[in-house]
Amino acid sequence: MAFIPVSRQEALRRGWSELDIIFVTGDAYVDHPSFGVPLLARLLESRGFRVGIIAQPDWRSTEPFTALGRPRLFFGVSAGAMDSMVAHYTPARKLRHDDAYTPGDRHGSRPNRATIVYTSRLKEAFRDVPVVLGGIEASLRRFAHYDYWEDRVRRSILFDSKADILVYGMGERPLLELAERMAKGEPLPAITDIRGTAYISSARGDRPLPEEFVEIPSFEAVSGDKSAFAEAFRLEAGELNPWNASVTVQKHGDRFLVCNPPSLPLGEAEMDEIYGLPFAKTPHPSYLEPIPAYLQIRASITTHRGCAGGCSFCAITCHQGKAVQSRSQASIEAEIVGLAAMPWFDGTVTDVGGPSANMYGMRCGSRSAGESCHRASCLYPEVCAHLQVGDRKSAALLRKVRGIAGVAHVKVSSGVRHELFDMQREYFRELVAHHVGGLLKVAPEHFEDSVTARMGKPGRQVFERFLEYFRKESLRLGRKQFIVPYLMSGHPGCTLADMAETALTLKRLGLKVEQVQDFTPTPGTLSTCMFHTGMDPFSGEQVYVAKTDREKRLQKSLLLFGHREERRSVMEALAAIGREDLAARLLGGAGPRPGKPGGKTPGRSGTRKRR
Repeated sequence: MAFIPVSRQEALRRGWSELDIIFVTGDAYVDHPSFGVPLLARLLESRGFRVGIIAQPDWRSTEPFTALGRPRLFFGVSAGAMDSMVAHYTPARKLRHDDAYTPGDRHGSRPNRATIVYTSRLKEAFRDVPVVLGGIEASLRRFAHYDYWEDRVRRSILFDSKADILVYGMGERPLLELAERMAKGEPLPAITDIRGTAYISSARGDRPLPEEFVEIPSFEAVSGDKSAFAEAFRLEAGELNPWNASVTVQKHGDRFLVCNPPSLPLGEAEMDEIYGLPFAKTPHPSYLEPIPAYLQIRASITTHRGCAGGCSFCAITCHQGKAVQSRSQASIEAEIVGLAAMPWFDGTVTDVGGPSANMYGMRCGSRSAGESCHRASCLYPEVCAHLQVGDRKSAALLRKVRGIAGVAHVKVSSGVRHELFDMQREYFRELVAHHVGGLLKVAPEHFEDSVTARMGKPGRQVFERFLEYFRKESLRLGRKQFIVPYLMSGHPGCTLADMAETALTLKRLGLKVEQVQDFTPTPGTLSTCMFHTGMDPFSGEQVYVAKTDREKRLQKSLLLFGHREERRSVMEALAAIGREDLAARLLGGAGPRPGKPGGKTPGRSGTRKRR
C-alpha cells in the first residue's frame, strides 16, 4: 500500500510533479482511519486529487513547510487529534512531558496554538496560496471563545490565524465540495455557501453577509461582559442541528465571522466508503520509534460516529454531532477480516465501538421531530421518545465479529452509556458474557445529583442499579469482572462537600478509582461557559465554580482517598468543610482493591487471624 507522499521524492515516484492539496498536521502521519488528516487525504485521493502530508513540521522556520512545494489548490491545516493547548498542558496548567501522537512519546513536536503558528508560516512561505483550517482545535475555536490557559476571551481562530476559510465538525463533505469547486476554477473567496464552513466578511464588501442570519453578541461584547458571553453561547447552541440551523454571524471590530449551518450527517453508504478506503493501517515507514496513540488503536474498529448523549463537558456533540452515524455490519466485518491478516495481529480486537459503544445503530425515529429538535441531549434528562435505542443490531454485530476466522477475542474498550441497560438487555448480555475483558469502563462522572444535573448525566441511583446488574450477571456467568468508574473533579457546580459525598459513595459501593479526570475548560462546551461566567446560560442560574488550584487539588484528592500519598490532602479537604468526622470512614482500613467489590476492612477478626 502506497502511503500519501510526505516528500517530493515520494510524490515523483507517483508521477506527480505538483500536488493539488497539502495537509499540515500536528500529529505524526499514521495511515489509519482513526487519524483525521490521513482519512481526509485518502478520501480526496480516491476522488482523483493529488494529496501530500507535512506531519509535525519544525515551525521555527518556513523551510519544512516548503517540503512538498506549492499546492495547486490549497493547504489544509490541523493542529492534530487534540487541541494543542490540551496536548501540552495539564488541567493545573503544568507542562506535559509526553505526546502520544509523536514518535517516542516526546513532547515538543508541535507548537502552542499550532493552527495559528502553522498558518503563519505557510502565509510567510506562500503568501498567495489559500489556507483552509480544520480539526478539533479550529472547530471549537471558530467563534470568540474562552481560553483557559490565558484566562480570557480570544477572537475567532480565523481572525488570529489569518486563514482563508475554516471547516468545522467532521470535514469529509465540506472539504470535498470545496476541493471540487476550486478544481473547476471557482475562486475560494466566492465560495461562501458550503455547510460546515466559516469565513470572514468585511465591511468593504468582500464576501458580503448573507441575506438572513442569526447575529450573536460581538467579540467586544463577550470579551468584556460575561452575561453577553453566556447569551452568545446560548444562541450558538441553538444552531447545532443541521436540519434547522441558520447562518450565525459574530462581529469582530468592523468585520464579521460568518458560520454556515453544520454539515449533514453521513449515511451508511458514505460511512462504508470512507472506512473502506485503502489504509495501510501503520505509521509512515520513516518513523523509527513507536507512536503510543497508534499502538492503542491499531487493533480497534470504529463502528459509528456521533453521540446522542450531549454531556455538558464533552466536545463530541459540538464536533461530530448528535446524530449517530453507523457503518454497515458488512463493512465492519470486512475491516476485521483485513485486520486479522496483518502480520502483527495477535488475535485480539481491542475495541469495537465509538464515542459510546452501545450507540451503534441508534437513530431518531421521527424525521419531523429530528428536523425541528433543539435538545442538546437525546438521553438527558430522560431518553427521548423518538430515539430508537433498540439493541438487536448492536448485539448481532458482537455475535458476528467474535466468530470471524483468526479472531480469538473481541473487547469493547469504548465506554458505554449505562443508563441504557434497561432498554438494551440483549446487548448488555452479550457484552458482559463475552466482551468485557475483565474491566468495563463506565463514566458516571459524579454521584451527587446536583452535580450530574450540571453535567447532563444520570444520577447515582441509575449507576447503582447498573452496578448491581453487572455484578449479579458476572457472578451468574462465573466471571471475575469489575467496573472501572470514570469520575471528574472540579466541574462547575461541584463543591468540596459534594466531592466528599461522592467519595463516601465509592467507599460504600466497594469501588476505588486509580485516576480522576480534573475538569479542563476546553473551548466550545457548556461546562466551559459555566466555568467562565459562573452561570447557566440557559436558565440564568448562578453556578458555583472551583477556580483555585488548592480547591481543585483537594477535590481530586478526595476521590483518591485510597491512595496513601493522598491522605494528607484528604484530611485538609475534610477540615476545610468541617467534616473531620468522615476521616475514619474514608481512611480507616486498607479499602477495597482497585475496581473490585467488597474489599475487606481490617477489624478484630482480621487481627486475630494475623496473630
